[in-house]
Amino acid sequence: MPESARLAVGAIAGFTSLAELVRDQPAGLPANRVAGQLLPYTSGTTGRPKSVRRKLMAIDPDVAIGFQAAHLFRYDVARGDDHVHLVASPMYHLAPMIHGWFSLHLDHPVVLMDQWDPEEALRLIERHRVTTTHLVPTQLHRLLALPEETRRRYDVRSLRAVVHAAAPCPVDVKRRILEWWGPIVYEYYGSTEGGGTLVRADEWLARPGTVGRAWAGGEVRVFDDDGNECPPGVVGTVYMRSHSDFEYGGDPEKTRAARRGGLFTAGDMGYLDADGYLFLCDRKIDMIISGGVNIYPAEVEGAILAHPKVADVAVFGIPHPEWGEEVKAVVAPESGIRADAALIEELLAHCATRLARYKIPRSIDLVEALPRDPSGKLMKRKLREPYWQGRERAI
Repeated sequence: MPESARLAVGAIAGFTSLAELVRDQPAGLPANRVAGQLLPYTSGTTGRPKSVRRKLMAIDPDVAIGFQAAHLFRYDVARGDDHVHLVASPMYHLAPMIHGWFSLHLDHPVVLMDQWDPEEALRLIERHRVTTTHLVPTQLHRLLALPEETRRRYDVRSLRAVVHAAAPCPVDVKRRILEWWGPIVYEYYGSTEGGGTLVRADEWLARPGTVGRAWAGGEVRVFDDDGNECPPGVVGTVYMRSHSDFEYGGDPEKTRAARRGGLFTAGDMGYLDADGYLFLCDRKIDMIISGGVNIYPAEVEGAILAHPKVADVAVFGIPHPEWGEEVKAVVAPESGIRADAALIEELLAHCATRLARYKIPRSIDLVEALPRDPSGKLMKRKLREPYWQGRERAI
């Protein structure tokens, strides 16, 4: 990127000063300003990233950002109020970018991490008295994996709203974070296309594993494969109402397939309880069908991740000549843990105490690290695809 395209407030080597850019520009605002629109992309964890295109907003930019920044009010975050926001993931992903952007427009200082490091995050929280941040479950797990003496070294009492999303959060991880940080953890379910649901700590503790109820102005419904709405407790495909209409760039078929009336789906499976709280099972494309039985990898991953010797895990289906698919796990051990047959046996025995027999992995591979994008999202297709080359999956 040329220096002319890199802007900075103040003097930074390799950047054009913002003051220099606007020096010869009129002091007043131009007439007929319009807000335009973001062009975000899906994460591409199950396929190629797709642009999510929306109609341009023909309203004043200051009015538009006022509406959008109010998104933070859901997490009890107000304008000013001595808030400081920490951006802990790359801003080419929508969620960390907009949480930082909205924070700036509520007059909150924003701290940017160069790259994710759990201890550095704690240091920055203490140094800048950070009050809000947006994380993914993998980051929560890596914070908890720090030695107890390291975690106690940093004062994180300034935190008031830790928001997490982007992947199912194992119940054990969420409980431990709440024990450490207190009832300041908010979870939402949504996607680049829209959303969604919200759950506060007290609600989650009453219904462990839920991602909450539809937030104000939202709608969440669950349908079976025949298009019938599922009753409470019955798993189906989760549909939500987007805050504005959208289409996938260059892919009208994908746009059509994701719609049901005024609702859309990101391809997730789940169920609603009698009070309207949503519980996610997994991505539909990730579901394993073994001997005609549905197995949700997220449940198996949560069980394995609860083992103290596990740093990261991915579970997926691989071909089986009789059952169609069998459960495969790929595990990255914690630093200093010997990756050997004894560890595999220990993990299988651990699974037997937490999972039904048919959900226990038939095999476990040990690796140094799993393929995750810089935001922490697991690129499971990279692990699964080699097993399915030249074959058709059950779904």
